[in-house]
Amino acid sequence: MSTKASIKSAIESAVGTNYSSWRIGITDDGDTRKKQWKDAGENVDYWRCWQADSSQDARDLESYFINEKRMKGGTGGNLSSQTKYVYIF
Repeated sequence: MSTKASIKSAIESAVGTNYSSWRIGITDDGDTRKKQWKDAGENVDYWRCWQADSSQDARDLESYFINEKRMKGGTGGNLSSQTKYVYIF
């Protein structure tokens, strides 16, 4: 698992300054979600995924990058306590 600060830093390093070209999301299963996006025709070549310490941390990160940095994505979805994975592509 990774802390909220370390995931935020890793995302910022991976994305650079072009946030609007990237999508962020949260899930309870990173591998399954990646396959779903790929099957939907999305390019997941630059997929990255981290396990947050809590589902709240994952939701906070998703909200921050969507609302403050204007990454693609939407908040909501599966908000169970198992939804701890933050992904970008």
